Amino acid sequence: MILRPHLEDIKNIGYYLGKVIIGLSLAMFLPVILGLALKEKGPSLDFLISLQISVIFGLLLTKLCFTEKDLNWMQGMIVVSLAWLAAMFLGAIPLYLSGHWKSYLDACFDAMSGFSTTGLVLAQDLDHLSFAHNFWRHLIMFMGGQGIVIIALSFFVKGFSGAFTMYVGEARDEKIMPNVISTARFIWLVSIVYLILGTLALGAVGILNGMRPLNAFFHGICVFMAAFDTGGFTPQSQNILYYHSLAYEAVTAVIMILGAINFKLHYHIWMGNRREIIRNIETAALFITIMITFFITAVGLQQLGIYPGAMLLFRKGFYQLISGHTGTGYQTLYPAQFVTDWGNLPMVGVILAMALGGAVCSTTGAIKMLRVGIIFKALIQDIKRIILPERAMVVQKFHHIKTLFLEDKVARSALLITLAYLVLYGLGAIVGMLFGNSFLYSLFESTSAAANVGLSCGITNAAMPAALKVTYIIQMWAGRLEFMSVFTLLGFLVAAIKGK
Repeated sequence: MILRPHLEDIKNIGYYLGKVIIGLSLAMFLPVILGLALKEKGPSLDFLISLQISVIFGLLLTKLCFTEKDLNWMQGMIVVSLAWLAAMFLGAIPLYLSGHWKSYLDACFDAMSGFSTTGLVLAQDLDHLSFAHNFWRHLIMFMGGQGIVIIALSFFVKGFSGAFTMYVGEARDEKIMPNVISTARFIWLVSIVYLILGTLALGAVGILNGMRPLNAFFHGICVFMAAFDTGGFTPQSQNILYYHSLAYEAVTAVIMILGAINFKLHYHIWMGNRREIIRNIETAALFITIMITFFITAVGLQQLGIYPGAMLLFRKGFYQLISGHTGTGYQTLYPAQFVTDWGNLPMVGVILAMALGGAVCSTTGAIKMLRVGIIFKALIQDIKRIILPERAMVVQKFHHIKTLFLEDKVARSALLITLAYLVLYGLGAIVGMLFGNSFLYSLFESTSAAANVGLSCGITNAAMPAALKVTYIIQMWAGRLEFMSVFTLLGFLVAAIKGK
């Protein structure tokens, strides 16, 4: 028998959702300050209006649903799933007010794309968007990469026992420090240190390329926030192709790889344990899958002969490949070139890279390397069970920060999440085909959305059907949260309708 949720459940969910919304709304002060500093009165007003709407909505929830009780596991998961939807709706308001999005749905699409660190874009005339709005696009990507709830836990919400539930609900199941609050703050420490270094590096490269210092460092901070959080937004419509700079591509490639590494691994590297890079199953799996997918891509490009030299082939092929594998979505091609120039085999290589993703507890989406490594180890173990006598069997181990036994429940969990992603990629491809796109191109765009990548072969545009926009929004949301909190919300809604 399914039990109907109680009023107490709804009050707890509403109260903590309101607290998260208030915390997020305060982030809108940053583009307000930037807009006023650069004398952008209209954009500053857009953010003040949006801030007021968000704060009022958050305060209403906390007042109407006030409770002193803590969250249980189910409630925490639901708060997380709803917080990401609320962030999309509220974060889209200043974008829509700018006039650079044709509809509020388009603004919601870009807001979800930003928060989920996907990078697919429906903005119009992006090259003339204000500094304040452009900064907001990249800021929401930076916040989404760390995690919306992580922001609340780090700065606005005092510790409570339900914090770990919300932390896990955002697809992070590894504590780095003794408690979740300390873990959240360490993630921000790592991000801010890299933010300073990355902005300086990109700003310097921009100045050497002839950009004005203000523009160079503005582009530097925006591109870093999107690259480290493996998003894909840039201040210009041409994406990274705009810079026409090998140095810019090299710096962003390094930042993308840093963003794709487990924050727990960052901690051990910072603590001097650099051997962990070699020993960890995730980094080994990442290196191997990059080599395999790049080989497929490079062979396909070589057969087509579109790049005359090996260096140009490597520069174009490897950059799109590493951008896809890390879930970043930066391009040095026009989207249509995937269709007109690259052909099927190189696109298959990039699709595989996008589908696999980076490390767990990083800013990437997709299946992730730990699960790939575990599934491979489990497969080897099952083959040994078939061909070796039982007395010769030894329990398989793997190293991820520490040496762990490969238990059946660990392998089953990795396989279930992997299957869920494969189904999500496939369903999105079917929807794309229903609107007249070919299977390969539909699969490319669907995988990009569901794996939170942002590479596009041209399907994503403001003129595409509203149903396809909604499909990609759902894929970005579910893919970023890795299903657990999404399934919990769906179960809660079913119980509310059919429960007794």
